[in-house]
Amino acid sequence: MRPIRSGDRGPAVAEIRAVLTGLDLLSKATGPFSDEFDAATERAVRAFQQSRGLSVDGRVGAETWRALDAARWRLGARTLYHAVPVPLTGEDVRSLQERLLEMGYDAGRADAIYGVRTARAVAQFQREVGLAPDGTCGPHTMGALRRLGRKVVGGRPQWLRESDAIRQSGPTLVGRTVVIDPGHGGTDPGVVVPDGPLRWTEADLVHDLASRLEGRLAASGVRVQLTRGPAPETCLPDIDRAQLANSLGADVFISLHTDGHANPDAEGVATYHYGTDNGVTSATGERLAGLVQREIVARTGLRDCRTHAKAWDLLRITRMPAVRVEVGYLTSPADRGRLVDPRFRDRLVEAIVAAVQRMYLPIERDVPTGSIDVSELRAAVAAGTMVD
Repeated sequence: MRPIRSGDRGPAVAEIRAVLTGLDLLSKATGPFSDEFDAATERAVRAFQQSRGLSVDGRVGAETWRALDAARWRLGARTLYHAVPVPLTGEDVRSLQERLLEMGYDAGRADAIYGVRTARAVAQFQREVGLAPDGTCGPHTMGALRRLGRKVVGGRPQWLRESDAIRQSGPTLVGRTVVIDPGHGGTDPGVVVPDGPLRWTEADLVHDLASRLEGRLAASGVRVQLTRGPAPETCLPDIDRAQLANSLGADVFISLHTDGHANPDAEGVATYHYGTDNGVTSATGERLAGLVQREIVARTGLRDCRTHAKAWDLLRITRMPAVRVEVGYLTSPADRGRLVDPRFRDRLVEAIVAAVQRMYLPIERDVPTGSIDVSELRAAVAAGTMVD
């Protein structure tokens, strides 16, 4: 869909304003059912995007529209159940998942999608309180949820589950599946920067980076899948990229991008994982993001723009540790000079491989940042002496 932005008018704008008014982000005095996307609406959209961990641009594109549609629902306003093939989504689902996780039930990630795992957690709760365990959250289940306090006090049950799953899978990379997502492509080149007779595009640079990463990981015994080739006809939506990773049963998902800004002094690397402003996060995604960020900064000298929680579809829908890495600003002369150097891209790749390896090492066996020699991982695979 074409983004709805300041100056637009129509029924869709009136609908957006009505949702924002219901969320108390837009004053009723401004006329919630007006069909004009005015300055107040743009401020409200920006506040909504900020609160939901979305890109804050003041426009309503497909991702913001879906988040607004989900925000209409409050827990208890409708019966929730596992629908096939299109699952129920909404803020009420997220609230239910957070409540179940708080009580110690394994609802998976609080991603606002009422899937199989959430239905199983509801059924387990129902069974324990003497209700029919049908996995449907209706009035009786809601009443039981309201009556009960926390089962788990202190600690983070989901963190423990995810960390334990990583630990039990072992430290080796051999046999794991990693999906690498070169951002943009096709009709969407991403950031484009003319440079004398040359023209650097984000889509081309990150695909080259993804191909190098594919080779390094494959040499370490990893099964690797890219979400696109070097010259696709169209740009695959983020939802489809996430669903591809899910369908492949990936162990790790890494999305590669470069950043851009009107100010050429903006520079540095940043890494994103799934999370919201109320503390809900993908524990393993957060750990992977931190490792990727630290390894890249240590090995390349790029400015540290830190890790950040976001609720982008790409990170929310994926069911494995997932990160999006902005490996530098293509609009920065300093970063661009590095990114166009193949040797620098090799260092970026080594940093990411080292981070993925460290994620699978037990905490007590972790190593200092920058100390893993990626070539030794390849040699160990070739010699059949990988640690187990």
